[in-house]
Amino acid sequence: MASRGQSNAPSRRDFLRYAAAGAGAVGAGALITGCAGGAVRKAPVPTGPPQYGGRLRVGIVGGSSKDTLDAHAPVTHPDQARIFQLYDTLLRYDDEYLIQPALAESVESDPQAITWTIRLREGLEFHDGKTVTAEDVIHSLRRIADPDDPKNGAVGLSSLDLNAMRAMDPRTVRLTLSRPDVTLPDQFAEYGNGIVPVGYDPKRPVGTGPFQYDSFEPGQQSLFTKNANYWRDGEPYVDEIVITDFPDDTARINALLGGQVDAIDQVPLGLLRVLDADPNLRLLESETGSWIPFTMRVDRPPFDDVRVRQAFRLVVDREQMIRQVLGGHGTVGNDLYAPADPLFNSALPQRKRDVNKARQLLREAGKENLTVELVTSPVAAGVVEAAQVFAQQAADAGITVNIRRVDTGEFFGDMYLSWDFAQDFWFSRNFLAQASSGSLPESPYNETHWDHPEFNRLVLEARGTTDAARRKELVARAQQIEWESGGYIVWGFPNQLDAHSVRVVGLAPDKSGIPLNSYGFRHAWLAK
Repeated sequence: MASRGQSNAPSRRDFLRYAAAGAGAVGAGALITGCAGGAVRKAPVPTGPPQYGGRLRVGIVGGSSKDTLDAHAPVTHPDQARIFQLYDTLLRYDDEYLIQPALAESVESDPQAITWTIRLREGLEFHDGKTVTAEDVIHSLRRIADPDDPKNGAVGLSSLDLNAMRAMDPRTVRLTLSRPDVTLPDQFAEYGNGIVPVGYDPKRPVGTGPFQYDSFEPGQQSLFTKNANYWRDGEPYVDEIVITDFPDDTARINALLGGQVDAIDQVPLGLLRVLDADPNLRLLESETGSWIPFTMRVDRPPFDDVRVRQAFRLVVDREQMIRQVLGGHGTVGNDLYAPADPLFNSALPQRKRDVNKARQLLREAGKENLTVELVTSPVAAGVVEAAQVFAQQAADAGITVNIRRVDTGEFFGDMYLSWDFAQDFWFSRNFLAQASSGSLPESPYNETHWDHPEFNRLVLEARGTTDAARRKELVARAQQIEWESGGYIVWGFPNQLDAHSVRVVGLAPDKSGIPLNSYGFRHAWLAK
């Protein structure tokens, strides 16, 4: 296929035709990478050292009037994209999902995991020129772990004794926990736990990130300018970052094809062929532990009956979901999250589709010919398509699924975490960190309203167990309980699929599942 501008290049009409096909093209098995007319002659990838300057324009899926710049309250993808530019965390996950130092040059504990010492790098500055000190770290941790502020990450840092944090010197913080907690480094590496200064105001945000705040229109666009005093030598390379919200897939893809943006996240699978056929674009694919589950609220009918939850899990043809929803770009799930965690219970049998068993369970529960409403929204690539395929699969067991599609603003609005049957998206996390975020009764995002006393006890005990072998035993049992009776349907782990202009250099595959190399625009540059 020839380059753009020639008669057989993918035209805007071609794009709109594929966009109209949407999930149907994928569901019919029509997903093709490349072009039937022959290999695409791709523009060469720029080589040589990074170049400085320019404005990087990025289109991000989702967004609404509820968008925020708050370092500790991101919900949507645009929120997350912004906080990666504005803030840094004490530790970070690298591309292989291993924890590395960031603002902290070291984080160490005593043998009991009760006393922890954080040592900051020397010479760190906030965007306003103020030196980052131990007091700022204490202020940030108190804000994140504030038990009276449900929007923040109180559960992940709930082991902190907020009154026992001490600044030993301007660069050293001593933490004394209320209970042992080996997951503290995971929490310090979470993107939503950035360090902010004393007196922080999210409406005029100041952080230590590679870019600083210039302007922000919720649901529309935000502009960030280069932090000239960034602590990572040489970074960032571009002068400005423009992040634009695109709740509509068609508009986002169209903007990339038309050159209005340089990169986009969450490529709709039905449009991979169109993007791959453009010689001036590149696809960025990452294998991840991300997941887009179905969420069954276990405290309300019909899902308060474990037999109904088990039946819904059994109607799913997981291999078909991977083929039709993800076009083969993903791996099968087993109703458990955190597959990359060394503690993952891989001994549990892979759950397979069993329509007859599902029907039997529904009969036993008195729920034959059940009708449910499934709330879906384009909060991540493949979510709406998964809802459509699930409805088809569930019909084989006599379940009628009425799909209610809402926009992202409504999905993450007042009813978020209260839907009886819905979906969501999560990035890669290790088991104990994920369980603390979404599977405990006090978790900030307990969307299934799961509260199992033995599971709760096992998770809490595992978090405080420094013996690795014993901790693995505890996690294995906790995962078995969730596998048997939990409220999640984890059918697969989608690869992350993003796209960018060939001019954008420096982005790499990333196991975190966070799009565009964890929105790593600090190390991206524009070839001239």
